[in-house]
Amino acid sequence: MADNVQVQIHPASDPAVYQEYQSKWSTLPTDAEGWIQRARDVAAVLAPDAATREKANKSPVAEVTLLKHSGLLKVLGPAKYGGGEQPWSVGYKAIREVAKGDGSIGMLLGYHLLWSTTADVVGSPEQADRWHKVILENNYYIGGAVNPRDSDLRITYDDDTITFNGAKHFTTGAAVSDLIVLEGALHDKPELHIFAFVETRQAGIKFAYNWDNIGLRLTESGGATVENVSASWSDALGWDVATKQPDPAWLGIQFGSLLLPTIQLVFINFYLGIAQGALEFAKNYTLKNTRAWPFGGDNKEKATDEFYILSTYGNFFAHLRAAETLVDRAGDEADKLYAKYGNNRAGLTARERGDWAEWVASAKVVTTDTGLRVTAGVFEVTGSRATASKVGLDRFFRDLRTHTLHDPVAYKNRELGRYLLLDEVPEPTWYT
Repeated sequence: MADNVQVQIHPASDPAVYQEYQSKWSTLPTDAEGWIQRARDVAAVLAPDAATREKANKSPVAEVTLLKHSGLLKVLGPAKYGGGEQPWSVGYKAIREVAKGDGSIGMLLGYHLLWSTTADVVGSPEQADRWHKVILENNYYIGGAVNPRDSDLRITYDDDTITFNGAKHFTTGAAVSDLIVLEGALHDKPELHIFAFVETRQAGIKFAYNWDNIGLRLTESGGATVENVSASWSDALGWDVATKQPDPAWLGIQFGSLLLPTIQLVFINFYLGIAQGALEFAKNYTLKNTRAWPFGGDNKEKATDEFYILSTYGNFFAHLRAAETLVDRAGDEADKLYAKYGNNRAGLTARERGDWAEWVASAKVVTTDTGLRVTAGVFEVTGSRATASKVGLDRFFRDLRTHTLHDPVAYKNRELGRYLLLDEVPEPTWYT
């Protein structure tokens, strides 16, 4: 990492609180179930004080350290560099499990898994191998500054380097990262874009620390400015160093656009985890605290004898089971595409890519609708005392409502309508 860089001071959580897990989790899991169990273990650590930590709204340095101790940052990486070499379906389930305990940290894990594997999708095999080695051997956390609703970072260049300048309003995880993925457009050819990894701690990257939203408060999703941040042409993912042009073997093909449905399914999995976490939290609250209503004319001794409580919980449970099945199917389809075309990227067709994108769109529609209904509806079966700030039940709805506004789900509905009625697969965009 860069030396002699002035570190910006911002209130942060203390990594020492999770020190015991460095040795406790020093051995990485060896199979899919082991990785998913490790994610459950992380959630169990985070859940008890999640409400307190999110109110404090400190930069999640400790929580990212906990992810590092757990090994979960490595779940997708190649085994030769110390990674778990698991498929995306396992990574998605790990995101979901962590989000059950703390939606913010599930989101941070998800964004890391996407950005840490960026070179697998838009880079050359040599670049992917080089960055996996760096990331895994150093146990780095990766953030991103790639919000497409902002203007692109402006890239100038010479024979040796590319240099980024500009600003981004949203940079999830970047302020607590070791490396950042930057994306920008060439100043003289704005139709051409470049992704590159750069070190986070350098003078040209300054964070606003202005993320103070109602939900997902521990994700450090605020803004940043990028001033004269340079990288070698060899770090321009998917570009030919000699010609200074996109290499058609890696860019301009359908495979390179898989980043978009891949990250959409990241979103969906922490949505689902947040909703499942809300139902589990509410269930435990009802079992311990909720009282039967004594003025209904068919009075019950316990809340768990009340028809409407049983019916509502059953309905939420059924819908979340259905959502989980759909989300898992979308994850399985991801595994198939990456396994089939990871070493034959040019072979992926627009139809295959589009069919998977519509599995993802279906999962997003159902998970968004169901998740919002569950996270808001649990108050109906927990009672008025569950609205107390100290209970913390409200964080699930606030987390889910915050990120489900990321891109309008109405457009996913329209997309699916065109897919069904007109047999159209969507054109790749920043959100599809």
